[in-house]
Amino acid sequence: MLVPLIIACEVGFWVLLAGGLGLRYLARMPWLGAAVLLCEPLLELVLLVATTLDLRNGGEPSWRHGLAAVYIGYTVGYGHYTVKWLDGHAAYRFAGGPKPPGPGYGRARAVHEWKLWLRTLAGGAVALALLQGAIWYAGGAADTSALQECQFAVLRAVGIHGIVAATYTLRPRKAPAAAGGAADPGLAKSER
Repeated sequence: MLVPLIIACEVGFWVLLAGGLGLRYLARMPWLGAAVLLCEPLLELVLLVATTLDLRNGGEPSWRHGLAAVYIGYTVGYGHYTVKWLDGHAAYRFAGGPKPPGPGYGRARAVHEWKLWLRTLAGGAVALALLQGAIWYAGGAADTSALQECQFAVLRAVGIHGIVAATYTLRPRKAPAAAGGAADPGLAKSER
């Protein structure tokens, strides 16, 4: 029951996102589009209630419950960011808004990657808290090893993302050379 519900929540997220942005920019109904976008957290609430009810009704704690906790954590960490990012691109594409800036290079890119890591950390903290709550809720008689394995997976993901962010600090990406071979300013002046 939980896996199809998780899939339905993910599909529902993208349907609400597309519908909200479509109403905002294509149908020129910004308030209605914003209202649709604000309905997205209800999906996670439904999933949280369904997961809790499954455990309460005697469901054996499993990877399915862990996946639900990780999904909710990911949505808490990245849901608003995803909506804002896509909203900026939709405004640029359909409403003549400014082009959204990219992550950049050098120090700006490193800062961007650390901000993303903070989102991963926040999502991981939510997932870990939900998983620990499920372990306590299931009680000592239930086998909660699957939930504990999910906790370790979340910690690994946060750690790996931290390493990736650190690489952008230690070895920052450089901007590509200027187009047309005029990367050397002295060369460009002598050709004029």
